[in-house]
Amino acid sequence: MLLAAPGGSHQRDNHDQRVEHPHTPARHPDDRSQSMTTPADPLSLTEGVCLGLIASGHRHGWSMVRELAPDGELGQIWSVSRPLTYRALDQLSERGLVKRTGNEPGRGRQRTLLAITPRGRRALRDWAMTPAAHLRDVRSDFLVKYELCGRLGMDRLALVDAQIEELRPIMAAIASRAPEGIVDLWRSESSSAISRVLSELSRR
Repeated sequence: MLLAAPGGSHQRDNHDQRVEHPHTPARHPDDRSQSMTTPADPLSLTEGVCLGLIASGHRHGWSMVRELAPDGELGQIWSVSRPLTYRALDQLSERGLVKRTGNEPGRGRQRTLLAITPRGRRALRDWAMTPAAHLRDVRSDFLVKYELCGRLGMDRLALVDAQIEELRPIMAAIASRAPEGIVDLWRSESSSAISRVLSELSRR
């Protein structure tokens, strides 16, 4: 057996001139403190996803908003609201991981074009190849990294192997004892399901 645990919204955008939306929404579970960050700080999940999308060819915020909507291709794995998408892009810009390269016409104001920097590429690779630390994060963190690694030509098998090793002790501990309640049963069944998924991915 390998490892254990189970498995925003968007709105119309009429401007990309600012990478940050002017209104501050309720905090997202992934969102970090608004204090100043440095390039060496770990990327949040939303920052990593946005950085990966820029590296894969998305050039402005609105295209990422659509991609991360609940019905978007990546949004079906991890959806992010429009305000939080723009907030993440601002944070990436402040940290020197992306840069503004110009503007293009959009509906309303011009859209700011973005490109990943060499520092951003290094941060992206470190983030994308880091496995989820908890079973509960496999459904979001691991799956979105697996998808982005495929788009970016990164080694998905290496990510799968790292994820298996990261969760092996947790899964072994869950498997070593009989479930005593509904929560234990949920964790046990979730662990088994994740183990099967990772085993299947490791053979692809």
